Amino acid sequence: MVRTIAIAILATGIASLPAMAAEEYWVARDAVSKQCEVVPKKPDGTLVVDLGKKTYPSEADAKKAMAALPDCNKK
Repeated sequence: MVRTIAIAILATGIASLPAMAAEEYWVARDAVSKQCEVVPKKPDGTLVVDLGKKTYPSEADAKKAMAALPDCNKK
């Protein structure tokens, strides 16, 4: 009985791994060129600076947030 329950829990955990590994996007600004961009990995803080301090579930959401940030609207 315990073995069956353990196998069921393990199978559920393995099946949910793709959902946990969903991509995240950040809005960042290049420290040298001062250009904003959407990046698929967390900015390191030295060459690429994190703006907004939050993640976005899709690239489209990150682009919308980038357009709303005052640091990214400067020309």
